[in-house]
Amino acid sequence: MTKRFRGSCTAMLVGKDATIDGSTMIARDNDAHGSIEPQRFIVVKPEEQKRDYKSVITGLEIKLPENPLKYTLTPRTILKEGLWGASGINSENIAMSATETITTNSRILGVDPYNYDGLGEEDLEVIVLPYIHSAREGVERLGALLEKYGTYEPNGISFSDKDEIWWFETIGGHNWAAVKIPDDAYVVAPNRMNIDDFDFDSKDTMCSTNLREIIDKYHMNPDRNKTNLRHIFGSSTVRDSEYNNPRAWYIQKLFNPEIEQDPRDQDLPFICHSEKKLSIEDVKFALSSHYENTPYDVYGKMGTEEEKKMFRPIGINRNHSLHILQIRNGVPDEIAGIHWLAFGNNTFDTIVPFYANVEDTPASFRDTPATFDPTSVYWLSKAMGLLGDYDYDLYQDSRNTFELESVAKFRNLQIEADENFASKDNVAKYLTEVNQKMADETYDRSVKLFGEMIELGSPEMRLHFDLMG
Repeated sequence: MTKRFRGSCTAMLVGKDATIDGSTMIARDNDAHGSIEPQRFIVVKPEEQKRDYKSVITGLEIKLPENPLKYTLTPRTILKEGLWGASGINSENIAMSATETITTNSRILGVDPYNYDGLGEEDLEVIVLPYIHSAREGVERLGALLEKYGTYEPNGISFSDKDEIWWFETIGGHNWAAVKIPDDAYVVAPNRMNIDDFDFDSKDTMCSTNLREIIDKYHMNPDRNKTNLRHIFGSSTVRDSEYNNPRAWYIQKLFNPEIEQDPRDQDLPFICHSEKKLSIEDVKFALSSHYENTPYDVYGKMGTEEEKKMFRPIGINRNHSLHILQIRNGVPDEIAGIHWLAFGNNTFDTIVPFYANVEDTPASFRDTPATFDPTSVYWLSKAMGLLGDYDYDLYQDSRNTFELESVAKFRNLQIEADENFASKDNVAKYLTEVNQKMADETYDRSVKLFGEMIELGSPEMRLHFDLMG
């Protein structure tokens, strides 16, 4: 099998004491190497969950447990390489985001080679999320599966419930490590090994059975007096300094502006604390950003052309979706899980708060076709991203107004639904209807923005002739 490294995505995690409303949030850009990769938003019901799973890429067959939970999912439209579930929340309000491609090194791969007949990003959501009842249980189940079947790629995966967030990284072919994110912290995870200081004896860490033994037996730790998993198992390459580290630097700069750091630094911290409590809007901006107000912004005016091409931005043409999986505290369980979702290029889309406890998803998000269709939110957003890229300055005010007014309307609909759901006989049916309203608002407002962009851009076309000139 030929490994298909994605080499993209940016993840962000925010603990319940670090958010503005006391919820937990796990979020990620879903990127790929191609600029087009249609995505869908679906609900998988227990009767639809297969008991005999087979990987498309490797052919691995796994017998899955009985009694799966219902869960949301954001898979691909084109299934040539499998489903690639990407993100979801199950009916127990447990969230999972899989996966973030990370880096590794030859030392661990020499000790624990990849298993090219094992598991990969294609498989993980479907074989884990329907069977877990806490974030910690998600780590335990995925860890056991990896030790048994192995993997052919390095990945980072996040799990959350209303209280805890866990970040999980695969190590070599069969090993792994995971850490519980402190409640008052946030994390930025670009495409590198991210876990740094690791305490094997802490109740807030977990790892594969022989991980500590492997480090000692094969003399893998380059540090004298600490255990830093990024140093032991990760990379520290020029590519990291240009492709990965600057993304962590910029988001940390947004939320910790008082700390001066180098965008190329290989040792940017994993666990971060901000004086500001973070909102959905903060996370969306961070994961859509392109180094605004720095010389590295491709749309900006501060830098040289060389500086603008120096670092890989976070918001990029390879964005296909962005999810923020929010598990709310202080509300009833029926409405606690919110699958915030944006389709398309994140510089020209908006994030929509879909309730997870529903019977079905809106057609404009569920039935994304393989080829362009303007009735699909994914394709409409991709079209706006393409047009907007040609003259960002011309369109950015319209785009900013679109996002501001859209999210305000979504929050208004959400507040109304939160207040009224308890009076409904069928809560899942009611929330399904609310989600449809959200989707209709998204589509109508996107069409309006697209029209405004065409009106703004038409006079600026180069193919014109002025009779008075």
